[in-house]
Amino acid sequence: MARTTQAPKTRTRPGPRGWAGRGGGAQLYLDPAPEWRGTSVQVCGLWPFGAGSGTPTIGVPLGRDLQTGATVCCDPISWFRTDRAGLILNPSLFVLGQPGLGKSTVIRRMALGLAGYGVHPMIFGDLKPDYVDLIRAMGGQVITLGRGRGHLNVLDPGESTAAAARLTGDARRALLEDAHGRRLTMVSALITILRREPPTDREEAVIAAALRVLDARHDGVPVLGDLVQVIKDAPEPVRTAALDRGHMDRYQQITENLESSLTSLLGQGKLGETFAHPTTEPMHMDRPTCFDISGIDDSDDQLQAAALMACWSYGFGAVAAAQALADAGLAPQRHYFLVLDELWRALRAGRGLVERVDALTRLNRQKGVGMAMVTHSLKDLLALPTEEDRMKATGFIERAGMIISGGLPKEEMPKLSQVVDLTSVEQRMVTSWSTPPGWTTQTGGEVAPPGRGNFLIKVGGRPGIPLHIDLTAAELHVNDTNRRWHK
Repeated sequence: MARTTQAPKTRTRPGPRGWAGRGGGAQLYLDPAPEWRGTSVQVCGLWPFGAGSGTPTIGVPLGRDLQTGATVCCDPISWFRTDRAGLILNPSLFVLGQPGLGKSTVIRRMALGLAGYGVHPMIFGDLKPDYVDLIRAMGGQVITLGRGRGHLNVLDPGESTAAAARLTGDARRALLEDAHGRRLTMVSALITILRREPPTDREEAVIAAALRVLDARHDGVPVLGDLVQVIKDAPEPVRTAALDRGHMDRYQQITENLESSLTSLLGQGKLGETFAHPTTEPMHMDRPTCFDISGIDDSDDQLQAAALMACWSYGFGAVAAAQALADAGLAPQRHYFLVLDELWRALRAGRGLVERVDALTRLNRQKGVGMAMVTHSLKDLLALPTEEDRMKATGFIERAGMIISGGLPKEEMPKLSQVVDLTSVEQRMVTSWSTPPGWTTQTGGEVAPPGRGNFLIKVGGRPGIPLHIDLTAAELHVNDTNRRWHK
């Protein structure tokens, strides 16, 4: 039987390390290829050798990327902290979007996730309500306000007085001055809402002097009626602030309009008695909290705006007191996620209220606090009566560390692009999400708009991150804001 031999195969290509064998010169060590990163404009034409960066994986799991399907993690506190992401310079968030597309769902998802990280959500004014069920599910505190439902004393310094008693030196003086400034701002805001215009400089000076006299002579927590009585009594510091030149008739003439406005806040005016009595339920700083003002009718716009301002002032003051104790080592360091929803309602209630909101937010810049401001569109800020107010309101967005936009109409894009750097692709994406549902009816369920749950995250000039939020089974109940329409 003949034997056959098979000729060895001849290599036509070198291996990954070159030609093997004698005389081949195979390379034993391979140097990694140099890599550079650039934008699609800078390295155009080099595809398919470009590689994009992934979505952030630090923070609350917010949703899935609409382009890649990857999980997007996002919240203003995690993205601000340098020991975590360090992606933004300010732990704040501004949310824009048309009604019914899920703005509150974004905030609820963040609040729930941050609570798991040990951050306490604080909802300073829930009008619908959107957050009551969530806060109760987390074992938090729900404070109800409104006509016949509860009171919030705007002269109540809250935790500030008790905290100041435990502090000394500059820390004590700073906290007391902070509380004084907040009460002055809140009383001025109530007068602004009532009159539709801010009080005069002289009237504010009278209020400031009367508050200091009231603190010196009053035992316990004063109410608005006590402030009115101090102005009527005309003590020397108040008369000096009024510049009455030593004439009582002149003093009474100067303070007549102010006394009339404050008297109308004691129960007989448009704002009722909501702010004229002792606080019904004090706020606790060791748990999530929600101020439920959904009992105030939408037609009562002045009372809604006043309630929002009062909740914001009281809440910011309580957080400032807690942080002051933590800085002094007298209380544990707690982090808070503050939510200012329906911002437009407070801003439209009267000329000059933008400055009041700005003062409230600027008085609280301690570390450990993140903030979210929510409204429908940039029109809400640009529809204010004066150019000064419009510029200050636009500054709320410009100072935000990140902006999350839901569906918005096309006419909104030119104005929004002046504040946020949106590409033409991002603009078309956001406007497409504002499309209403189709004409086809559906029985036994809701026809959801095509853009519901879709949002675009923008940080500075970086490319936006489009994402979609899918609710889990555990979240469906606390996110049902149409419960009254169900059978």
